[in-house]
Amino acid sequence: MMLYKNILLIDDDQDDAEIFTDAIQSLERGILVQSLFNSVLAFEELRNKELLPDLILLDYNMPALNGYEFLQKMKTNERLQNIPVIMISTPTDEFILQAIKTDGLCRYFSKPNSYNELVSILSGIL
Repeated sequence: MMLYKNILLIDDDQDDAEIFTDAIQSLERGILVQSLFNSVLAFEELRNKELLPDLILLDYNMPALNGYEFLQKMKTNERLQNIPVIMISTPTDEFILQAIKTDGLCRYFSKPNSYNELVSILSGIL
C-alpha cells in the first residue's frame, strides 16, 4: 500500500468532490486533499505548482477537458508524467477502461453507489 499524503482531486461536480474528501478523511490517515473543479485551470495550476501531489484522483466526465484528455496532457509533461493517477467514472464507461488499459496510463474505478463502498475502495487504494 502506498502512502499518499497529498492528494489532488479533480472533479467538476462539487458534491462528488465533497463526498470523496469526507471519505478520504474518514480513513484518518492524515491525508491532505485539495479539490479543483475546472480541469483546464487544474492543469495550469498543476504545471506551475512547486509541490506536486502524491496522487491525482481524476473524474472522467468533465467539460472542456475530460479526464482522458487531461491524462494525455499530463503524460506529455515531464514534471507531471510520473504522478500516479486514478480515474473515476460511472460504471457505464467501459470504453474508458479499455482505453486506459491499452495506454497503461493509470488505474480506474467506477463511482460506487454508496458512501461505505467508496470508503472501502479508497481504504484499499490509499
